[in-house]
Amino acid sequence: MVAILAMAVGAVCLTAAALAPEAAEAVLLGGALALGAAVPLALAAVARVERGVAAAAAEVGRFAARDYTRARRTPEPPRECAALAEAVETLRAALVRHEREVAGVQVRLERLIAQGIALSAERDTARLMESIVEAAKELASAEGGTLYMRDDDVLRFEIFHNDVLRIRQGGSEGQPPPLPGVPLYDAEGRPNHANVVSHAVHREQAVAIADAYGAEGFDFSGTRAFDARTGYRSRSFLTVPLKPRGGAVIGALQLINARDPATGAVVPFPPAVERLVEALAAQAATALDNRLLLDSQDSIMDGMVRFVAGAIDAKSPYTGNHCARVPELALMLAEAASAATAGPFANFAFKTPEEWREFRIGAWLHDCGKVTTPEFVIDKATKLETVFNRIHEVRTRFEVLRRDAEIARLEALRAGECPAEADARFAERVRELEDDFAFVAQCNVGSESMSDADVARLVRIAATPWRRYFDDRLGLSHVEQARLDGVPPAPLPAEERLLADRREHIVAHGPGEPALDPSWGFTVRPAAVRFNFGELHNLSVRKGTLTDEERAIINQHIVQTIVMLESLPFPRHLRRVPEYAGTHHETLTGTGYPRGLTAADLSIPARIMAVADVFEALTAADRPYKKAKSLSEAVGILGEMAAQRAIDPDVFALFLESGVVRRYAERFLDPAQIDTFDTAAFLAQVRR
Repeated sequence: MVAILAMAVGAVCLTAAALAPEAAEAVLLGGALALGAAVPLALAAVARVERGVAAAAAEVGRFAARDYTRARRTPEPPRECAALAEAVETLRAALVRHEREVAGVQVRLERLIAQGIALSAERDTARLMESIVEAAKELASAEGGTLYMRDDDVLRFEIFHNDVLRIRQGGSEGQPPPLPGVPLYDAEGRPNHANVVSHAVHREQAVAIADAYGAEGFDFSGTRAFDARTGYRSRSFLTVPLKPRGGAVIGALQLINARDPATGAVVPFPPAVERLVEALAAQAATALDNRLLLDSQDSIMDGMVRFVAGAIDAKSPYTGNHCARVPELALMLAEAASAATAGPFANFAFKTPEEWREFRIGAWLHDCGKVTTPEFVIDKATKLETVFNRIHEVRTRFEVLRRDAEIARLEALRAGECPAEADARFAERVRELEDDFAFVAQCNVGSESMSDADVARLVRIAATPWRRYFDDRLGLSHVEQARLDGVPPAPLPAEERLLADRREHIVAHGPGEPALDPSWGFTVRPAAVRFNFGELHNLSVRKGTLTDEERAIINQHIVQTIVMLESLPFPRHLRRVPEYAGTHHETLTGTGYPRGLTAADLSIPARIMAVADVFEALTAADRPYKKAKSLSEAVGILGEMAAQRAIDPDVFALFLESGVVRRYAERFLDPAQIDTFDTAAFLAQVRR
């Protein structure tokens, strides 16, 4: 405006200079009057422009502070600044849109991060798969989602969710969708690119389709058939392969029908959303791959646990399925205890799958130390049995004595003795030998307890001499030869006892016996020697077939169980496996083994294991050394043990009151064993 005025003044002066003095004076006077009137108008216009520019500058300044609201009492901009004001408003609208978009992206990024963290923390594979689909649907505002998992050359349906159709199949909902898988290759072995899912897997890249009905190059006949059957309309698709970092594609994620957050209309998946879903898929693939790897490790471990338990049972036909039945009974009792809402088990429960698995593994491995127990000890059905039943050796000696008696008769006859007397003496000796052998054989069976008189008779029979003519050191193993070191050979013919306890029958302990190591805290001790194969020593066992040394070896299986399991690097969620497996021979009073624990040391799962182990052993019908107890007999024995606190009375009461005793019997006992008993009477006995 000032420049215009200056130009006007210059023009007036030039005009006046060109005119006569009188005319020039008039021109100058007129110009001065005109300029005098124009200056205030010009100054007012300048002020208006300045206010408009200042207002625009203030608005832009507020934009810098991310304040996009219009200022209050904003005057109408002068027409000279209308374009500037319009530009400011355009800028405002653009910034508002940008801010909204940034906010949306930020929300999605926050969701992406939160979803990634949640996926990494999920331990249940089915729920993890379900979470992947739901997270992707939420991130992309999609109506539905499908998860495919690669199984060799097929992509099988794992999860199918559709919010519009209210379909939820697979994952934590149960069985996977009953749909045929998508082949990755055709009949001739060529990659299948006709299906969008298999195409995305082969190319290892995302595929976005705006409208399936207009898409070229892919077969959507199955989609059209599904739509025709359900009345649904499938439009936009986004298919993303699931590929963990550094690994092969393990599956694919497919989203269907993206919705505009503002209008709700079905739209194509925006590129920005596609990138976010790809990022989520990368995280999901890693989390899922890790989870599947952990699942496979768990499966291998569970298989190895059952393998060990099965090997122990298979090692001896006489232990039967002990290692398989005890876990079944223990789990039934644990379920009953966890379900209790009152009484001593009201506050007990396994709350997580990991806790149940920990207990189950402990139950399966409760006798894993038996893998070190010699078979001939576990299987010892007679007193003289080692690898074979040595009663045959003893019988042969009786045969020798009988033959000696017959030779003595013949020599007497040759010497002229009366045949009747010689025959009578021979017959008496044969009857004596037969009677003695029958007694020794009966002692060998071990079906009845031996009295002092029985033991005395054995000692008398054992002292009977017989004569050996052949070298007894021929054909021996180096181990047998080593046990004869320091024992001078007897000159032949050698007179020996009919039943012998010899020095070479003693087998000493080997080095590194864990029960002798105080660092383990075992109170149970092995016998003075590892084995004593002495014939008289074994036949003199008062009850059963096992010597004290062999019983100690049997008891050592729990020592070996603890040593084996506590030496394993169990993860934190399995750290109690050795406890659950290694305490089932402890009692509440400290009289058990191998550590002499008391009630304060024994958890409820450990007490459950003790009851399960005893009851299975009592009712098992596959033991060579005893007859299986009937249901009432076994319950009666358990009741006595509970009254003496050898087992937990509360667990015993739970065993009866919960009905576990009957359910177990119906599953695993011979029907002939299942009889009736008075539950109330047994419970009253324990409570007294």
